[in-house]
Amino acid sequence: MKTLLRPLWPTALLVLTLSSCSFFKTSHYTPPAQRRPVAANRKPVGKPLKTVDTQTYQKGYVPQVVKIARTYTGTPYRTGGQTSEGMDCSGLIFASFNTVGLQMPRVSWQQSEVGYEVEVPQIQPGDLVFFVPDDGKSGYVSHTGIVTEVRGASNIMFIHASSSRGVREDNLYSSYFKGRFVKAVRPF
Repeated sequence: MKTLLRPLWPTALLVLTLSSCSFFKTSHYTPPAQRRPVAANRKPVGKPLKTVDTQTYQKGYVPQVVKIARTYTGTPYRTGGQTSEGMDCSGLIFASFNTVGLQMPRVSWQQSEVGYEVEVPQIQPGDLVFFVPDDGKSGYVSHTGIVTEVRGASNIMFIHASSSRGVREDNLYSSYFKGRFVKAVRPF
């Protein structure tokens, strides 16, 4: 019996040694998501498909865009949606602007590249606000909304499509959004 087991010792020792190393362990590598990097790390490069000057946009289009966006209040969240039956955040932007003849990209990270960035104290109704999924400004742009009112320095209201509550208005300075805010953009 000992002579039968003697040739197996080197093999058993080799198997035991290699099994304790990462040699036989499977890799759990997950490739990074196929999304663009955080918009905060780049300057906007996109342009809307139809351009208007800022003054015309602020006086002529903003009230219409905000009014249209508010008509969707209460609409349920639906990924990829852009109608009153269901919509996501970028679909709300797309539908609201498209209704008044201003074409915007359909996806939030693309929308974040349209126009030019504005500092928080200069935010006005009609500006777009962008957010990352996790508090701390890491990741990629995944959420957006339209500023509807500026009631004061720490009371900036925006309308968006919440995945849990549908289309609604919230304060940029709420505890949830304040830490996820990336930037504000004036699209025209």
